[in-house]
Amino acid sequence: MKKVFVAALLATALSSGASAQQAPAAPPTGSVAVANPHYVAIPMEITVNKPVADVWKRVGKFCDIGEWLPQLACTLQSGKDGEFGAVRSLAGGRILEILVAKTEYSYSYAQPVREGQPYNFYHGTLEARAVTPTTTKLLYTLMLDNSMLADDAARERDIQSRKTNFTTALMNMKILAEGGTLPPPAPRGGGAPAGAPATGRGN
Repeated sequence: MKKVFVAALLATALSSGASAQQAPAAPPTGSVAVANPHYVAIPMEITVNKPVADVWKRVGKFCDIGEWLPQLACTLQSGKDGEFGAVRSLAGGRILEILVAKTEYSYSYAQPVREGQPYNFYHGTLEARAVTPTTTKLLYTLMLDNSMLADDAARERDIQSRKTNFTTALMNMKILAEGGTLPPPAPRGGGAPAGAPATGRGN
């Protein structure tokens, strides 16, 4: 009888503990998942006439993007530049990016899910790769889901727009890494910052 009583108390305690646990948060009212994603990679590269260590020191910090893409003024929202989990804020907070991977001469970042917006899984990787002791290749690769665009023509325009913007970024990095100075930015008519797609997500 005593064993039965103890077992009953134990069962009651376990039941109470389970019910006391915090209930899982309710899912968001609008799903951000994309039913049929279409992932694309957009690789770009440029050669820089400097050793890899010098190149990375000049343009490889997480917030250096604010210099070689000056339209996207960069501030660190949290963490430290170059540390896993650091969050950079671009274009006055319109774009957030989290550092998710790095090596000695590379880093990758991802953009977070935003409520009410389909998640396009936007990632970017910047890498400096030694070619010779005095020559470096800078590689910039974007990866995203462009399935939410209207059709193949719209997807191709988006790819070409991103290539144009980030080729400019690579050219700016080359100028800076080789000791040059960027020319003054051309006047803009109030449009989206360079690198920002028409959808308003990503850079």
